[in-house]
Amino acid sequence: MATLTSLNVGMPQDVPWHGRTVHTGVWKYPVDGPRTARRLNIDGDGQGDLEGHGGEHRAVLVYQTDSYRHWEEHLSRDRIEPGQFGENLTVDGLPDDEVCIGDRYRIGGAVFEVSQPRVTCYRVGLRMEEPRMAALLVSHRRPGFYMRVIVEGDVAAGQEIVKVADGPEGMTVADIDALLYLPGHPRDDLDRALRIRALSPGWQASLRSLKEQAAKEAAGEVPAGASGNTGLTTAASSPPPAWTGFRPLRVDAVREESHSVFSLTLSATDGSRLPAWLPGQSVTLRLRPEGTDTPLIRSYSLSNDPGDGRYRISVKQEPHGAASTLIHTKVRVGDTLDVAAPRGTFFLNDSDRPVVLASAGVGATPVLAMLHALADTGGDVDRSTGTGGGPGTGAGSGPVTGTPREVWWLHGARERAEHPFAAESRALLDMLPASHRYICYSHPAAGDRQGVDYTATGHLSADAIHSSGLPADADAYLCGPTGFMDDLTAALAGYGMAPDRIHVETFGAGAALNPGVLPSAAHAPHAPAEAPASPGPDVSFSRSGLTVPWDPRYASLLELAEACDVPTRWSCRTGVCHNCESALLSGDVTYDPDPVEPPAEGDVLICCSRPRDGIVLDL
Repeated sequence: MATLTSLNVGMPQDVPWHGRTVHTGVWKYPVDGPRTARRLNIDGDGQGDLEGHGGEHRAVLVYQTDSYRHWEEHLSRDRIEPGQFGENLTVDGLPDDEVCIGDRYRIGGAVFEVSQPRVTCYRVGLRMEEPRMAALLVSHRRPGFYMRVIVEGDVAAGQEIVKVADGPEGMTVADIDALLYLPGHPRDDLDRALRIRALSPGWQASLRSLKEQAAKEAAGEVPAGASGNTGLTTAASSPPPAWTGFRPLRVDAVREESHSVFSLTLSATDGSRLPAWLPGQSVTLRLRPEGTDTPLIRSYSLSNDPGDGRYRISVKQEPHGAASTLIHTKVRVGDTLDVAAPRGTFFLNDSDRPVVLASAGVGATPVLAMLHALADTGGDVDRSTGTGGGPGTGAGSGPVTGTPREVWWLHGARERAEHPFAAESRALLDMLPASHRYICYSHPAAGDRQGVDYTATGHLSADAIHSSGLPADADAYLCGPTGFMDDLTAALAGYGMAPDRIHVETFGAGAALNPGVLPSAAHAPHAPAEAPASPGPDVSFSRSGLTVPWDPRYASLLELAEACDVPTRWSCRTGVCHNCESALLSGDVTYDPDPVEPPAEGDVLICCSRPRDGIVLDL
């Protein structure tokens, strides 16, 4: 008979860590007497990070005395006190390789249901003073598990644990944990796991992504074994790059798109067709200004037809932009540029649902490529002769050759002179049988014609969304300034669009994910405060516009990025969760420790890697 040996609770507290402060509830301590287990937690207990812990499906965490003995031996510890693994219930019995998802247990006056394995997290290592702990819990198949509270009631140490129901499918906690985190994701096991209604929604979504990934591999849509773990990160959803590092491409054309936007058309130097790419993806350029050994590395969205055999990038001329100024003033037809292969997870998904393409300014570039794909023109539209109806909500009158999906084109510009791709987008929309356009000019010029050049005066806003008649069941793709995307995302969500159908692309560094770390003053990316005593190879953060020498004092690329205030995403910091997975545009790395499962081909886990030579990261 299993027994509750210790009941542990603790409220979140602020803990110093690596010069920062972490708000965490991992510090749990044994209590005497009964406590009431309620729907969200046990009385006197709390979680600091409700994104990764707590809530109805993760109300109570369980860990076993047998695992305590295992870690005491493995870590050479004399005695580890109950609660050290952040668990609420320390139990004798209920091993991870026997307890099944959906099993129900009665303890005292409460009834619990097993909902999922523990989430990998750096904070258990913080409490244990063992940074590798998150990876060890997975690799040793001893994660512990969460339970939801089915019947609220009092529980106390010393009480027996009585099993009252078996979980369906008979899949253990260790089985489910390995299915997500360890290499190899058998489709039959994924199907079994997804039939378990008791499995928490978050884990169901992760396993569903793995099932879809396996189906694409089986159909030959993506190379088998090259696509990483989409159940852990969207970074793995991008196909492997068409080539490694940078290759020279020839500039075939330079064209002005508006007063501030110009385009370069690039082709292979040997005359061959360039590999196709997914509409919405971007390429990275390595530029070499005269008089300096430090390259400028910038990413630009591709704006033409993905099957054209050429690449077109469209660049906004910034008044003080080093890269845009260099391209605008120095690059000419016939020159060659170093270009990394198309990458990115912002791309048009296969679907029959309506699609909304919304942009502002030069943010039109990736969604214009999506419009090309939807029109399926087989090449660029002739922008000099592109014609069509006005910018209202009706379809154009040109030849209809594209997708039958309902397509909405929303764009915001200052005026006609600052409206890139106006004729091109009009011609593409005219090829679609169910297209709509809604164009806003914030400050139309005297010659700009409402009803012809634009639909309404002002910005794309919640009012514009509500008045445009968009279908709420659409997939939306947004690109533009950060404020524009924040406002439009909120407007679309308020309109009733599901958050998982709203996709955004940013030109600069992405949003950080540092769970539990309290916010501090934001700083622009910069070189570390202290120069390295023995500089290593260059590390370039392409989205942050920063190149610095590697410093061996840092344990990982993640630590270097943090020293540079480059926005990063992570959770485990030991190669398990894949939140830190990023595109490796150029160069090679070494791992220490080795990740539990390798990242997708062409990607890197920055939390446990160091540069082998000069590298370029998509950060």
